[in-house]
Amino acid sequence: MKTALVCGAGGFIGGHLVKRLKDEGYWVRGVDLKAHEFSKLPADEFIIGDLREQTIVRRVVDRPFDEVYQLAADMGGAGYIFTGNHDADVMHNSATINLNMAEQARLAGVKKLFYSSSACMYPAYNQEDPDNPKCSEESAYPAAPDSEYGWEKLFSERLYLAYNRNYGMEVRVARFHNIFGPQGTWRGGKEKAPAAMCRKVAEAENGGEIEIWGDGKQTRSFLYIDECLEGVRRLMQGNFLGPVNIGSEEMVTINQLAGLAMEIAGKKLSIKHIDGPLGVRGRNSDNKLLREKLAWEPAMRLREGMTRTYSWISKKVEAAKTEEVPA
Repeated sequence: MKTALVCGAGGFIGGHLVKRLKDEGYWVRGVDLKAHEFSKLPADEFIIGDLREQTIVRRVVDRPFDEVYQLAADMGGAGYIFTGNHDADVMHNSATINLNMAEQARLAGVKKLFYSSSACMYPAYNQEDPDNPKCSEESAYPAAPDSEYGWEKLFSERLYLAYNRNYGMEVRVARFHNIFGPQGTWRGGKEKAPAAMCRKVAEAENGGEIEIWGDGKQTRSFLYIDECLEGVRRLMQGNFLGPVNIGSEEMVTINQLAGLAMEIAGKKLSIKHIDGPLGVRGRNSDNKLLREKLAWEPAMRLREGMTRTYSWISKKVEAAKTEEVPA
């Protein structure tokens, strides 16, 4: 039986990954600061621990796992990443985790390590035109991410690839593009745009109004969680180190994303554009290298993923209303 360690297993992608690996017959250990908020995970072991602490890392990476998935990071949506208020924490926490994990994985003789980078590491100067953003893998340099989150991701990519060159540690690096789906953060300030849009629409009365940061003409692409996991597993099973984009090429404006959520909900709502943190004007996955190296690309349309996500979040919204009603 193959063994796997999932770091960040209490999070959205990590939780889904634990289930996928168990379905494939792996023995799985998960680790996170907290248990998964929305699901009891089928991990064989789950350790509550802080990967910024070397003693915890040594306890967690105590054997030559066949595969380690390093997803643990200090992160969130635009309301967390782009305000500038959390920059020091984001850089310190995530870099410390990655420095600890890279070294302990080397010492423990881990056979293969996956690192989840982000499209946020791409240069801001290539993402000023919302209709024609450039996010091909080779466009990463000269480096100029638009956030400290992106800078840390770029640093950690280089860290793991350096461990591959200097120590022969087999690594795989993917740049995620806005992964979404059920069982992820949907309120509180750390949620991503699809979850936020689903929540706002679910909470609104038909004929009402929702708020969107900026003019809503900024563009993004969003990838459903199942497609993300398929890309990760294919990358781990192949010979290409990366970095490689794992994302969708179906680019939409944020206004279109809101409209899609309204259509799914069957609601007619108006949009009020307000000031707020925005990030770059345009971002879209470029899957040319993905197709070339993995002979695969995501197929699910955004509407299908949003329909599944809205169904889950709308139930959470209704449950939350019940909780708020005094007994």
